[in-house]
Amino acid sequence: MERILFIVPPCVRFKDFKNPSYNVKTIKKTDGVYGNVVTDMPLGAMSLSSYVKKYFGKVETKLIDFTTVLNKVPAFPAKSFREFFDEFLAQNEYRNFNPTIIALSANFTPSYPSVIDLAESSTEVFPDALLIAGGALPQTNYKSILSDSPHIDAICYGEGEKPLLELLQEKDQLTYLAESNSWITHKKMDQGCFTHNFIEDLDEIPFYDYDMCEVEDYSINPAITAYAAVGTHQANFHIMTSRGCPLKCTFCASHNVHGREMRYFSVDRVKKDFRRLKEKFGAEIFVFQDDHLMSDPKRAKEIIQYVGDLGLKAVFQNGLALYALKRDVLEVIRGIGVDQLTLPVESGSDRVLKKLMKKPLNTKIIERVVKDCRELGIYTNLNILIGMPGETKEDIEEAIAFFKKIAPNWFIILFATPLAGTEMLEVCIENDYLIGSYMDTDFKKAIVETGDFSAEYIETKAYTMNLELNFVENADFRLGEYKKALIGFENAIRAKSDHAIAHYYTGRAYEKLGDYNKASKHLQSAKEIFETQSFWGNFAKIFNIHDFKLAEAVN
Repeated sequence: MERILFIVPPCVRFKDFKNPSYNVKTIKKTDGVYGNVVTDMPLGAMSLSSYVKKYFGKVETKLIDFTTVLNKVPAFPAKSFREFFDEFLAQNEYRNFNPTIIALSANFTPSYPSVIDLAESSTEVFPDALLIAGGALPQTNYKSILSDSPHIDAICYGEGEKPLLELLQEKDQLTYLAESNSWITHKKMDQGCFTHNFIEDLDEIPFYDYDMCEVEDYSINPAITAYAAVGTHQANFHIMTSRGCPLKCTFCASHNVHGREMRYFSVDRVKKDFRRLKEKFGAEIFVFQDDHLMSDPKRAKEIIQYVGDLGLKAVFQNGLALYALKRDVLEVIRGIGVDQLTLPVESGSDRVLKKLMKKPLNTKIIERVVKDCRELGIYTNLNILIGMPGETKEDIEEAIAFFKKIAPNWFIILFATPLAGTEMLEVCIENDYLIGSYMDTDFKKAIVETGDFSAEYIETKAYTMNLELNFVENADFRLGEYKKALIGFENAIRAKSDHAIAHYYTGRAYEKLGDYNKASKHLQSAKEIFETQSFWGNFAKIFNIHDFKLAEAVN
């Protein structure tokens, strides 16, 4: 009997967890405030588990998801993640399981140090287990990971269902790893002759192994409710109805794992899974994680409509391709009760969109989709990236001017990040644009510096843009929709209690609504923070915020 222990490392670096910076969401524990750890159900591990259980059979699986573990622990006295991992893995629950295979599954660069630490911890606690790794992070950085960790036996190249099944079927597993083009080992890592081994008909994959997860752990993440227009915690289930993406956005690396060709679960299979999630697990929200759900708009409309037929809600976490969001598609989305969308706009400059990002998008499409969403009552968050190699300060100012003309509800402004496996990284390396390791960034730290801008300029500009577009020039406030404006303002305060500008505009919104008690409270908070914190005091000068009195007479 094979026993596989799947381990998901935390998607945050220890320094950022212990000492979160001013511009990140946080979580309170009994011993202090920590950086928030975003939690998504580990669909890769869940798919692998169900697949090998069906086609191999003689296997038990278990999951440790350190993203949820870190959010759940009431305090964190450990001095490092490594110390925490050692203690956690040594618990009787995992020693008694005694895995024959440990599978590390990671997708994002902040997990890199933890992958190395977990490899060492796992080897010490379970020295006889075969140690493998998979996901976007290990695959796109296999040379550095294998160089940094002598403990990892092999890294899976691309999707892992077939390679893992073949590994289990072999008596001499180390020989198989050494010979298979689906696995990267220390001896083979310089060969570069690895091939994907995809499942073409996704219906071959059984219903994902959601039983591996503690479902409620994925509803406690404070980042979920910190976004504007998201309500209380509900039973949300992450799902993926397709794989692959034919688009060639220069900042995206998803094709390295799932390929360029689209592959789908059949609509009938998707509906069957949705019913099962509702009836067996009590699902209330489906969180779509398809890289390109809108690749077939007709199919997408049918699937979305079925979510509504089940009386459930939908969240499109990876965003939806705007060019495919015609009015009829948006009407279906709104018709099932979706009142919020995150739109992957990325830039408000046509030159940046076309020449630098290579997105199938332009500002006319952005303007139309935002207008349609507002008319349909869909709250829109616009994802924005600044600091692309080749972008100029003039491009950024052009984008800001465009964003001020349209009327989305909120902007999420991040730094353009050169991920491993992207064209963007190749450009940065070729032109010597990197001022730091591309492995030490998470869209919240600028490491690209060109002849047009410094990293410091981009970081300062991004935060100033956030304050200007989301507060000073907030479209809801400008249009007199003060209750809607408060959604974003108050979410900002929940995420960062000393956010002076959020307090100021919250006060002004309540003033417009005639709630002078709340208005006065927030304006007073803003005044105190502006006067006592130089960081906020500087922004008070930039945006000419100096009057904290109520303009209306209080009866």
